[in-house]
Amino acid sequence: MNIVILGSGGREHALCKKIHLSKKVKKIYSIPGNAGTSDISENINLPLNDFSKIEKFIKDKNIDLIVVGPEQPLVDGIVDYFENKNINIFGPNKIASQLEGSKIFTKKLCEKYNIPSANFGIFESAEKALNFLSKANFPLVVKADGLAAGKGVYICKDLEAAKLGISEIFNGKFGKANNVLVEEFLEGEEMSYFVISDGKTYKKFETAQDHKRVGEGDQGKNTGGMGAYSPSALINEELDKKIINKIIEPTLKGLKDIGTDFKGFLYAGLMIVKNEPYLIEYNVRMGDPECQTILPRLKNDMLDLLLSCCKKDLSKIELNWHEDKSLCVVLCSKGYPENYDNNIEITGLDKIKVSGKKNIYHAGTLKNNNITYSNGGRVLNFSVLSDDLKDARTKAIKMIQELDWNNGYYRKDIGFKAIKD
Repeated sequence: MNIVILGSGGREHALCKKIHLSKKVKKIYSIPGNAGTSDISENINLPLNDFSKIEKFIKDKNIDLIVVGPEQPLVDGIVDYFENKNINIFGPNKIASQLEGSKIFTKKLCEKYNIPSANFGIFESAEKALNFLSKANFPLVVKADGLAAGKGVYICKDLEAAKLGISEIFNGKFGKANNVLVEEFLEGEEMSYFVISDGKTYKKFETAQDHKRVGEGDQGKNTGGMGAYSPSALINEELDKKIINKIIEPTLKGLKDIGTDFKGFLYAGLMIVKNEPYLIEYNVRMGDPECQTILPRLKNDMLDLLLSCCKKDLSKIELNWHEDKSLCVVLCSKGYPENYDNNIEITGLDKIKVSGKKNIYHAGTLKNNNITYSNGGRVLNFSVLSDDLKDARTKAIKMIQELDWNNGYYRKDIGFKAIKD
């Protein structure tokens, strides 16, 4: 079979590597891909927002399945576009993608279906938001409504911090803003919970914990993710049932009630407060770097799994997982998430031994004349399977040290809440 994977990050390289293991694969194309995907697929430089150009390529190459990695094409309606042309594509349609595309859409769904989440207010101007905040109790959370690459969330300890967040949102830091969302601050621990769905049935797709803050001890600015581990240390049987009954199933019912369904990966970002789950946000695709942490644990043929969702027969597949835990450390460009330099050569990758339990996933990289260069804030992901999270972290950091890339930095404490030193 001929497969197209859309995207260029660590998530897409992880998907590419997992799909590449299937005996049914004839050829994989990555649009646009990165230096890592170029080793196991053919990178094609096409814009992800030009559906007609992608369509022409897909027809020319007799593509059997499109796998959408990032959120923007999903929110833009790429699944609807190709489904209307009877082409297999894995991901949710435009309406369902509003779960991530609009935080306000999700909050209103939560309100209607009694899905536990933080109390909130929606404000269509900076003036109205600031008038409310001048009388509010802090801390509070200020959020951009639309997509913000994981960075449009401000945890505000005081009015000055809230003013900054509101100003940046309405001044277009994350694109045009018609509204801002203000939420109460929930005190607890975060957890990422995944399901995969074919629109008729769904199956749990493991848990993870992501470290969004740039600094050790979860301090500093938000990033796209500095590392993750799986499974979450918080998950237990009682909590799992609460997440399904109070959050996942009411959400899927809410979508059905407005005449749509959900096909793809649904990622619930949760706050766990005294073993009670609260929905912080939804993502309508695999997380990054959670994908690079969870996929190594999956035993199933990835291609079979994705195709079963397109055919709406996911119920026939039983998911099987390795018992090992998994941990991923992200190597970033110095200066990320603010200003950083691109096109810095990365040498020595071929000297690091990888195996079924040790993986290096490329994120912000490109290859030119067989030389790998940095091409983004988050550059490489070092992922390790082990029966012990501390051992996994030690091995991941050892790989980073072996690489010895002078322009990189990373957090040495990924998984610190679950690892007893």
